[in-house]
Amino acid sequence: VVFTGKADCPHYARAELLADYLQANLPDFRVHKITQHPDKWEQWLHDICKMNGWAHRESPVIWRELLDRGGKGLLLGGLSDFLEHAKHYYGITSMMLGEQMLDIAEENLQAHIETEKEEEEIKNHIKPLQIWITSASAPTCYQLIPLLANGEVFGMTTEISIHLLDTDQFKEVLCGIVMEAEDMAFPLLRSISEHTEISEAFIQADIVIILDDVLLNREDQSLENSIREVSEICQVYAPLIEKNAKSEVRVISSGKTFVNLKAMMIITYGPSIKPENVIAVATSWESAAKAMLARKLNMSASGVKDVIVWGNITGCNYIDLSYAKLYGYDGAIWGPANFSRPLLSVLYDSEWIHSELLPAESSLSSRVRGCVGMLPAHAVATVLRYWYHGSPPGEILSVGILTKGQFCVPEGIVFSMPVRFQNGDWEVMTELEISEETEEVLGHLARELIE
Repeated sequence: VVFTGKADCPHYARAELLADYLQANLPDFRVHKITQHPDKWEQWLHDICKMNGWAHRESPVIWRELLDRGGKGLLLGGLSDFLEHAKHYYGITSMMLGEQMLDIAEENLQAHIETEKEEEEIKNHIKPLQIWITSASAPTCYQLIPLLANGEVFGMTTEISIHLLDTDQFKEVLCGIVMEAEDMAFPLLRSISEHTEISEAFIQADIVIILDDVLLNREDQSLENSIREVSEICQVYAPLIEKNAKSEVRVISSGKTFVNLKAMMIITYGPSIKPENVIAVATSWESAAKAMLARKLNMSASGVKDVIVWGNITGCNYIDLSYAKLYGYDGAIWGPANFSRPLLSVLYDSEWIHSELLPAESSLSSRVRGCVGMLPAHAVATVLRYWYHGSPPGEILSVGILTKGQFCVPEGIVFSMPVRFQNGDWEVMTELEISEETEEVLGHLARELIE
């Protein structure tokens, strides 16, 4: 027998309790229950009656399944019909009081709401994350796809769908990337597709990764024109993200040029996009700086931590070593795995630091800007992994975020500074103390960035 009704219906509660008693005491009596939220009950009742050719207008509605006899169901009716049926066939009736019926109806409604919530959470786990990548013909995208699809970024139970967006002239390149990704048969890659129609961009996007770069140092391209070109690109993207993406969409700005500016323009031209959900990636500079320091100190790059990148990530920035630590350094002092030493207490070659790391045209700058794709792809994947699962306790990560006056940096610009990721959010590590010299440098970087 199938029992259906509004979750908060006292008549359904009475019928349900009697049905449970019959099932517990009769070997061949089986009960199947279906509750509906009060807001959905009328439409559901209309649909089930129309499908079966029944005329019933109240809760509950009860029927016998006759599928094993070739039928589709025999309507018993409502509460009074079921009470009469139980008394006639089984000699049993319900003596439940009205107050008890109301109490059970309230419990049923709460249980129904909790069940719906659990089911929705399960569905959200089943639904793949929708990831859109712009300028997807870039080498960074090619290197990024395996990192996103192998399960390390979003977890081994989260499926993803990747959408590659670029202009029509790169359609053949995108098709090649799609075919190769499909051939790799990643278990968590639900689908991958190419898109060249801008109007279709960012539909149901959970994550948007912007890789568009504007070439610099072209004879016919001034800095002003390059900035204008970036602005025009974002004027197209931002309204489409607002219109087509999910409300909690996360936007990652990456690339070799104007990373801060792209993030700023997305926030500016997409006012309904949450500013805290738009960040610019500085991890490439962190990683390359750590590698250079490790080579200088003849140690593993994985042992260099907490290098901070301040300012305009792909412009004039400052590599700050004041909080940098070394783990596993082969020096006179040794300790357990969690033992660290301040980098500046080990590396005394300030001339090397000021010539190789800090200048705008340093070796570090040349290395980062010359990267083909592996380093920026790894940087994007690292930031996304931390954003979804949290950064290692105590570890510093630099990203460009919309400022709110932290570290005396003016409000309202996208500026790279140290953050920690936790519980799906990030926060600026304002507890870090900076020297007067660093504060002066940050002021200079901010003024230059604003200009």
